[in-house]
Amino acid sequence: MWVSLKLVRIYLNSQTIILALFISSVAGEPMNIHEYQAKQLFQAYGIPSPQSKQVTTATAAVLATNEIAGNAWVVKAQVHAGGRGKVGGVKVAKNSDEVKQFAAEMIGNRLVTKQTGEKGLPIESVLIEATSAIKCEFYLSVLVDRASERVMFVSSIAGGMDIEAIAKDSPEKIISIIIDPAAGVQSYQCRRVAFSWSLQGAQIRALEKVMKGMYQLLLEKDASQIEINPLIETEEGDIIALDAKINFDDNAVALHPDILQLRDEGQEDEKENKAQLYDLNYITLDGSIGCMVNGAGLAMATMDLVKLKGGAPANFLDVGGGTNTEKVCEAFKLILSDSNVKAVLVNIFGGIVQCDIIAKGILTAVDEVHVTIPVVVRLEGTNAEKGRELLNNSDFGVVAADNLASAAEQVVALAKAVA
Repeated sequence: MWVSLKLVRIYLNSQTIILALFISSVAGEPMNIHEYQAKQLFQAYGIPSPQSKQVTTATAAVLATNEIAGNAWVVKAQVHAGGRGKVGGVKVAKNSDEVKQFAAEMIGNRLVTKQTGEKGLPIESVLIEATSAIKCEFYLSVLVDRASERVMFVSSIAGGMDIEAIAKDSPEKIISIIIDPAAGVQSYQCRRVAFSWSLQGAQIRALEKVMKGMYQLLLEKDASQIEINPLIETEEGDIIALDAKINFDDNAVALHPDILQLRDEGQEDEKENKAQLYDLNYITLDGSIGCMVNGAGLAMATMDLVKLKGGAPANFLDVGGGTNTEKVCEAFKLILSDSNVKAVLVNIFGGIVQCDIIAKGILTAVDEVHVTIPVVVRLEGTNAEKGRELLNNSDFGVVAADNLASAAEQVVALAKAVA
């Protein structure tokens, strides 16, 4: 369950309905880290994991096998995405030659999973890890649950599988435990999970140590989610974190310089990173119609309407309520940096700022950025008529729509004509 809190995609009848759930005012945009970094944090909090080493070359991968006990090793691509094992991002090597081969095949290439999109993510390093004799696999995560306003543990005896699929097909296999912030993790709560997994004796105490370590890590480092999938019981009876995923509250990482240093911008969308510099909320999508809107709710409605009229949004872009010419210019630059964009829809409600001022800003931006594709603008609110008049009388060919439905229809038609 490697979930992005800023964007949830709901699949309905093979059509993707985009719901942009911006909660930056509540929890911030999660910052992800690599598995090897997460396991380093696990070690500091007493959460056991297999012996491993992160390397950036195939030669170093072979040398790492001399430091890691065993006759076989796991080679894991280090990317910010789940589902690696299903697409060749996790391979078991029976000897050092295979370690070198697998590392060479991964490093320098891109890994495409169901969570990365078509372009995938670059593999700049791999984790060489000791193999484990697995008896049972479990799922365990701790996260901030907004419904209960508490920290919550989610566990399942069906580890190693997609937790979403388990929740849909076998919800009885999932146990959720709410933690009282005044009491913290209690032993009876750990035992409840342990009993559901049929653990006994020392294994119960080992699981309690893992759960309390996860909880302490979540609180002290302002993490928003920690996930172990799978957490395994070995043939020897040990409890070990075979995988590790952590994401952090982006609003809090400034308080943790050690965590901030773990950020890998190469794993993030370049345009989304640039948008943050100008206080723009931007998400890259895969359509052909660029959208520029002020307000997250209005942006969602705009994208829904574009979809309804037969188009596909190329992005989610909220310029904010108090936008200005500079932000509009940067927003156009972000939109136009996507070669798939064939037309732009600007949907602005003039509440905090007046529509005629917004219209001037749009025209200035179109001129400065040298926009050559069709632009449709819908203005509503204070001085909307003046704003539309400025757009209609300009020399830039900007289309001023009377309402949002008309704007969506026009921009979809113009995008199809360009394509």
